[in-house]
Amino acid sequence: MNKNKLIYILLGLVLIVGALIAFPLFSPGGEGQNGPDADTAASENRGTPEIVTIDIACVGDVMAHITQVQAAALGDGTYSFEKNFEFIKDYITKADIALCNIETTFGGEPYRGYPAFSSPDVLAGDLAEAGFNVALTANNHMHDRGGAGITRTLEVLKKNGFVTTGSMLREDEPRYAMINVKGIDVAVIAYTYETPSPDGAVYLNGVRIAPENAARINSFSYENIDVELKEIGSVVEEARENGAEIVVMYYHWGEEYQLAANKWQRYIAEKTVETMNVDIIFGSHPHNLQEAEYIDGVPVFFSMGNFISNQRTETLGAEKRYTETGVIAQVKIDYNKTDNEVVSAAMSAVPTWVDRYSEGGRTVYSIIPLDSALDSNAVLAESGHLTRAKGALEDANGLLKIN
Repeated sequence: MNKNKLIYILLGLVLIVGALIAFPLFSPGGEGQNGPDADTAASENRGTPEIVTIDIACVGDVMAHITQVQAAALGDGTYSFEKNFEFIKDYITKADIALCNIETTFGGEPYRGYPAFSSPDVLAGDLAEAGFNVALTANNHMHDRGGAGITRTLEVLKKNGFVTTGSMLREDEPRYAMINVKGIDVAVIAYTYETPSPDGAVYLNGVRIAPENAARINSFSYENIDVELKEIGSVVEEARENGAEIVVMYYHWGEEYQLAANKWQRYIAEKTVETMNVDIIFGSHPHNLQEAEYIDGVPVFFSMGNFISNQRTETLGAEKRYTETGVIAQVKIDYNKTDNEVVSAAMSAVPTWVDRYSEGGRTVYSIIPLDSALDSNAVLAESGHLTRAKGALEDANGLLKIN
């Protein structure tokens, strides 16, 4: 091989190697596999995010005063509360998750109303039949029949298919409930306020709770609220660590008969949103509706009022008429399963009013949705209370102030 031919071969090899080195730098996506075009391609490969919509409904205080129990008696030793819920059933059954605050106990006979509630077991079954599937048991009447009442209430609710949260059968059980909906794990956590303690023990309604029973309920003290909120936050963290993709918080809080959230409710709500990874806050106890609003994007219903009770104008006076009105609080959550995050949480509400009337010599209680069918509601036509129901709708709109 002559000298000139060898030079040409070596020069050709140099040009080939140089081209191979330069080509990635000048070709589309020249930053290599980690360049922006590669990211775009990867995004396209993932496809459209999978969005799952979950509809959550929650109502306030389900109470059973003795007149309600008497009205539910069928005369043969059995009871039925089915008529209480006939007009709201469609709203509840359409929800993927429907929560209710059980502000009574299923402690067995003798049945009692205020101040120490115990209701017929069939109330749990009729609530389930109406579409509710999560029972909130954390409230100031949860201990009305003592530790045995806490246990029996949970057993009756679970027997009727409820997921329960707010109290436990055993101290070592989780302080949250988990329910899977459309492939999404939703945690529900419920806590009730304690009344002031003179000795460091837990008190509800001024009654000292035995330590073994206090260990089975979710409660917090206003007197040491920052420490208590850290403890509640640890329950949220535990639920998240165990797979919760959405967290719903319920607080039994506030001051009875007040028409707006007090400073404690606002402080707790703001701290919960600020320090805990929760997606919704529902509240009740004041027996009246209070405002609902978004706090940093989190829907907060400060008080959902009474869902059903015998608290009303006839028993408490005209100034307490607001106790007749409640709400079906609704939150529609769009969850991105692709990125594992809540995309949006939008709240709405259906106000309700409890009609009490006589039919065939018997007292009847019926929860009336204050919706577009109000003028044609059969119960209101029977009772003659349409004008009163419309007044309740005005009250509800004035109090909720969803914004």
